[in-house]
Amino acid sequence: MSTAFPSGTTGARAHDHDACLARSLAAAERVCGERGLRLTPQRRRVLEVVAAGHAAIGAYEIIDALAAEGRRPAPISVYRALDFLVAQGLVHRVDSLSAFVLCASPGSNHRAQFLICQRCRDIAELRSDAVNAAIGEGAAAVGFSVSSAVVEVSGLCRACSRV
Repeated sequence: MSTAFPSGTTGARAHDHDACLARSLAAAERVCGERGLRLTPQRRRVLEVVAAGHAAIGAYEIIDALAAEGRRPAPISVYRALDFLVAQGLVHRVDSLSAFVLCASPGSNHRAQFLICQRCRDIAELRSDAVNAAIGEGAAAVGFSVSSAVVEVSGLCRACSRV
């Protein structure tokens, strides 16, 4: 099992976020380059806003962050950038929050599992083969073919549970 954050931590509080951001942007450039796609300035900026923290961020929060830098972008342009970033495996949509979070394994095809802090909205991404196998086995037992599976677990991160 792997997490988006260093072993033994949940959330952005316990790691070097500048290095994390730099790795994420470099990975996005690499993924797009390998696929012959462009990480346009708009897509890159939306990715930077999502990557600014490990908390889930909604589309309108992204729009507000971009508007604070100058001209307010049209919502459709931000949604198109988000659609691209999700399709390329650079960002995940967290359905329960109607929000987005940076992918811990950019560009890889994987089923994500999330630990979502109810208080601070930090998110840790897990990649557990055991969870994926359990979903697959349970589905197969009832003759169901899984095309997509996202597991979202709500609770409190380590920092918030101490409060």
